[in-house]
Amino acid sequence: MENQLAKSTEERTFQYQDSLPSLPVPSLEESLKKYLESVKPFANEEEYKKTEAIVQKFQNGIGEKLQQKLLERAKEKRNWLEDWWLNVAYLDVRIPSQLHVNFGGPASHIEHYWPPKEGTQLERGSISLWHILNYWQLLRKEKLPVHKVGNTPLDMNQFRMLFATCKVPGITRDSLINYFRTESEGHCPSHIAVMCRGRVFVFDVMHEGCLMTPPEILRQLTYIQQKCRREPDGPGVAALTSEERTRWAKAREYLISLNPENLTMLEKIQSSLLVFCLDDGSPRVTPEDYSQVATKVLTGDPTVRWGDKSYNLISFSNGVFGCNCDHAPYDAMVIVSISYYVDQKIFESEGRWTGSDEVRDIPLPEELVFTVDEKVLNDINQAKAQYFKQASDLQLLVYAFTSFGKKLTKKKKLHPDTFVQLALQLAYYRLHGRPGCCYETAMTRYFYHGRTETVRSCTVEAVRWCQSMQDPSTSLFEQQHRMLEAFAKHNKMMKDCSTGKGFDRHLLGLSLIAKEECLPVPELFTDPLFSRSGGGGNFVLSTSLIGYLRVQGVVVPMVHNGYGFFYHIRDDRSLQQVLCGLLASTCPSLETILYTAALMAKWNSTHIVLLLRTL
Repeated sequence: MENQLAKSTEERTFQYQDSLPSLPVPSLEESLKKYLESVKPFANEEEYKKTEAIVQKFQNGIGEKLQQKLLERAKEKRNWLEDWWLNVAYLDVRIPSQLHVNFGGPASHIEHYWPPKEGTQLERGSISLWHILNYWQLLRKEKLPVHKVGNTPLDMNQFRMLFATCKVPGITRDSLINYFRTESEGHCPSHIAVMCRGRVFVFDVMHEGCLMTPPEILRQLTYIQQKCRREPDGPGVAALTSEERTRWAKAREYLISLNPENLTMLEKIQSSLLVFCLDDGSPRVTPEDYSQVATKVLTGDPTVRWGDKSYNLISFSNGVFGCNCDHAPYDAMVIVSISYYVDQKIFESEGRWTGSDEVRDIPLPEELVFTVDEKVLNDINQAKAQYFKQASDLQLLVYAFTSFGKKLTKKKKLHPDTFVQLALQLAYYRLHGRPGCCYETAMTRYFYHGRTETVRSCTVEAVRWCQSMQDPSTSLFEQQHRMLEAFAKHNKMMKDCSTGKGFDRHLLGLSLIAKEECLPVPELFTDPLFSRSGGGGNFVLSTSLIGYLRVQGVVVPMVHNGYGFFYHIRDDRSLQQVLCGLLASTCPSLETILYTAALMAKWNSTHIVLLLRTL
C-alpha cells in the first residue's frame, strides 16, 4: 500500500470497474462439501451423520433447484450477492447499529509527532482535516491509485462511499444515500458537519474554488468551540442515531413533522463529506496500550457522533484522534487506506503546517438548530440511556505485542495472519476446553463490487493440533506435523474464499432464493449444527486482520458472549493486538485470552511446539 499511495500514475481510480469479472456462483457440491468439513469440530458422530444426511437430501433435492435459480440471477447481475448482502447484513438489521455494526479505531499519530497534549485539539484537527480533504480531492479527480494484487486490479467501488454518504433509518429497512461524485460526473457536496456539546454546525471547505487551508479550517473550528463553551449545550439530536433502528426511524419522522426545516438540516448532515466530532474527553493512550481511547471511539458520547455517517472523525481534547464509521457502505480496508494516508502525511510534515497563515474572508459556520419538543427530548434521553447501558456490557483491550512482527514469521516461512489465527484457536481451546467457531474476513475485491467472504478458521486440522498440544503423550514431531497441516488448511481456505470459492455467502444466497420463492426454510438452515458452527452470524470468535500498517480498529463481537479480535501486524518489532468482547460473567477475562494469545506468538520454526508447551 505504501508504494500504491506514493507513486504517481496515469490510471484513473475507477477505470477498471467495467472490466472486472462478475462474482461467480460456486459449485453446489463443493460448497456443501466444505460446509460439512466446517461443522465437524462441533459435532459428535451421531450429530454429524444426521447433518450429513440433511446435506445430502438438500443437494439432491431443493438445493439443486435453488442453485439453478441462483445461476439465473447471476446471469442478470454482475454481482448476484451485492444487493442481498447490503440488505441482510446491514439495512434490515434492527438492533442499534452505531454500537453493534459500526467500526472504529484510534489514530496512531501519538506514536510519532502528536503525543497526547492538552490545547492541541483544534490545531491538530485542522491539519488532519486538511489531509483528509486532500484525499477527497484525489478521489474526485480519480487520482487515487488503483489497488492491485500483482498486476490484477481490485474493485474500487467502496471508495465512492467514504465521503458524503449516510444511512437513513426506515421502519423495516434502512436506505443508503451517496452524494459523492467525481469531477467528471458533476457536482459533489463540499461541506462538513461539526458536532460539539450537543450542537451541530456546517461549513463549506471550498472557498473561491480552492480548498481551505489548515489556518482557515482552524478559524472555523475555533469559532464553533468558543461559541459552544460560552453558551448552553444543545439538545444532542445526534444521539437518536444510536437508537434501535425502527425507533430512530419513527423519531426521525416525528422530528420532521415538527418543522420542515428539520428535514433540510438532516439532509445537510446526510450530504456532508464527513462529521468532525469535538469530544471533550481526554482518554489515556500510549503506544503499548490503546484500550481507553479505543473504548471512547467505539462507545463515546453519542451526542457528538452521527452514527449513520460513513465517516466520523473524532477529535479529543488532548489532541488524540479516532474514527467511527457506519459499516454498511464499505469495509474496513477503505478507512485503513485513508488513515494510513493521513498518518503518513502527518509524519512527513512532522505534524506541522508549513504553508501560509493567511486567512481569507470566509463565511462563518452555520448552526443547524433543530425544532424540538418534550417528546423529542425524551426520545434523545431514552436513546442515550439504552446506548450507555449496552456500551457498559463491552470490555475492550488494545495491547501491543512488541517481541517481533511479520518479518520473523515470514522468515520462518509461516504466514503472519495464519500464525495469529492458530494462536487464537489454541488460546480459546485452552481457556474453554472446546473448539471456538471463528469468523475471519476474506476480501473478494477481485470481482465487480466484491466485498467479503467468511473464512471459518476453526478447522478439523486446527482442532487436532490444539488437542495434540493438550496431550502430553503426543510427540513433538507429531505436534509440529499437525500444526503445519493446520497452517496449510487455513492458507488454502483464505485463497479459496478470496477467489470466489467460499461457501458461506453461497449458502446465504441459496437461503434467500428460497425466501424469495416463498418456499419453506430448508432443513439445512434449521439444523442445530448450522448455528453451532457459526452459521447465521453466530460465530463466537469474530476476527479480522486489519493489515500490516500502523492502523487499527475494532468491531463488537457477533454474539453476546463472544470475542472480537482485530489485529495488525507490523514489519519489524511489534504485533498490535485488539480484542473486544461482549461478556457474561462466565467468560474468562479479556486479559487472560489476550495474554495467552500473545504468549503463543512466541514461535520459531524449529522449537515452535516446544515453546508453546512451556506456557
